[in-house]
Amino acid sequence: MLFSSMVFVFLFLPLTCFAYLCVNTRLKNYVLLIASLIFYAWGEPRYLAIMLLTIIINYWGAVAIASIQKFRKLCLIVTIIVDLSFLIYFKYFNFLIDNLNRIVFVDVPFRDIIMPIGISFYTFQAMSYLIDVYRREVKVQRDILKLALYISLFPQLVAGPIVKYHDVEQQINRRKVDFAKVSLGIKRFIIGLAKKMLLANMMGEVADKIFSQSVEQFNSYIAWVGAIAYSLQLFYDFSGYSDMAIGLGLIFGFRFLENFNYPYISKSITEFWRRWHISLSTWFKEYLYVPLGGNRVSKLRNYFNLFVVFLATGIWHGASWNFVFWGLWHGFFIIFEKITGWNKNKGGRGIRFAQHLYCILVFVIGWVMFRADNMAYAVQYIEKMFGGGETVEKMLAYDYYYDNLELIVFVVSILCAMPIFDKMLLINPAQKVVCALVNVWLIVLFVLSWGAIASSTYNPFIYFRF
Repeated sequence: MLFSSMVFVFLFLPLTCFAYLCVNTRLKNYVLLIASLIFYAWGEPRYLAIMLLTIIINYWGAVAIASIQKFRKLCLIVTIIVDLSFLIYFKYFNFLIDNLNRIVFVDVPFRDIIMPIGISFYTFQAMSYLIDVYRREVKVQRDILKLALYISLFPQLVAGPIVKYHDVEQQINRRKVDFAKVSLGIKRFIIGLAKKMLLANMMGEVADKIFSQSVEQFNSYIAWVGAIAYSLQLFYDFSGYSDMAIGLGLIFGFRFLENFNYPYISKSITEFWRRWHISLSTWFKEYLYVPLGGNRVSKLRNYFNLFVVFLATGIWHGASWNFVFWGLWHGFFIIFEKITGWNKNKGGRGIRFAQHLYCILVFVIGWVMFRADNMAYAVQYIEKMFGGGETVEKMLAYDYYYDNLELIVFVVSILCAMPIFDKMLLINPAQKVVCALVNVWLIVLFVLSWGAIASSTYNPFIYFRF
C-alpha cells in the first residue's frame, strides 16, 4: 500500500484514525499495531511472516543481551547476523550469484526472489534497538507487542525515516495527541503528498523519457535536462514520503526527527550528507562510523572509516554495482574535502558560489550513476553530459522532451528546493489572515494531489528497492 494511493488516503487512513480516536489510551498501541500489520500485508501477505520472525528474533535477542551478562556480545553478534542474513538473502542473493558466475565462470542459477518492501528499513531499526540495549542506552523492551509496534509502525515502515529506538522509546510507552499536533501532521502530510504527486512524478516522467533511450539519441543539453530532472524527482519523492511519514506520526502522537533539510543548497558534499536522508546518515554515524573509531583515530584510519561507511551506504541502497560506485563517489569527495578543507566556509560570495556549483556537479553526476541501469550506461551518459565529441552547436541544440507544463513544474521544483517556504507551517495562530491563506493553499494542494492520484497512471514507487 502506498501513501500516494486512493486506498490509503480515502480508506485506510480515515478508518485507522477513527479507530485510534475511539479507543482509550491503553488500547491505542494495539490499534496502530493491527493497522501497521494490515498495511504491510496488503500487497504481499506472505512476507508478513518475515517481519514477524524479525520481531521475535530481535525480542529474544535483546532479552538475551540484557539477561546473559557473560555472553552479551555473542548474543548481539548472533542476532545481528540473523538480521543481516534475511536482508542479504532477499536483497543481494542474485547479485552475489551474478558476480560469482562472472568471476569463477560457473553457471549457478538465479532464484526467483521478490524482496519484501521495507526490509532495509525495519532491519536497520531492529538492529538499532539491539545495539541500544547492548550499550545500555535503553532498557530491554519486555512487551513484545510494543517492540512489534516500533518495528512495524506504518507511517515510517516503507518510506523512511529510519527511526532509531532511543528516539521513540518514551513515545511508544506514553505520548500525547492534541489538536496542534494533528493539525500540523495533516498539513505536513499534504505538503509531502503534493511533493510526490505534483513535482516528483512530473520530473520522473521527464527523466524516464530521456534515460530510456540510448545516449546516441540525445545531445548534451538533453542529458543535463534528464540528470537534473531525476535529481529533482529523487528529492521530492524521498522528502515527500518523509514529510508524509512525519505528518502521519504527528497525527498519532509521534515526533519523528527531520529527514531532509534542503540538501540541494549545500556548498560541500559533507554538508550535503548532513542534509540528505539525515536518518540514514546518522544511523551509519552512530552504529558504524563511531564504532570504527570515527575521527578519534589517525588521519589515514579516519579516511578508511569514511570509505567503509560510504561503501556500506552504497550497498544499502541497492544490489547493483551502480550503487556501490555511487556510494564510493560520495565517499571520495568527503575524504577530498577532509584533506583540502574545501568543505569549510572560506568567506566571499564568489567562493561560496563556486562551492555550491561544485556540490551540484558532484551530486548530479552521482544521481546519474544511481539512475542508470548499469555502470556502462552511466559512463556513457556522463560523457554525453560533457560533450562526448559533439560540436558546441550540437551540444546546445534544443530538442523537445518536455511540454510547457513540465517546464513550469521544472522551474517550480528548482525554486521549492530552496528554503523559501520553510516558515509556512510555523505561522503564528494570531496571524489569522496569513493562517487562512496558508490553509486555503494547502487545501488547493490536496485537491490537486487528489486529482493527480485519481487521473495519473504514472506513480512510481522508488522505495521498492528498500
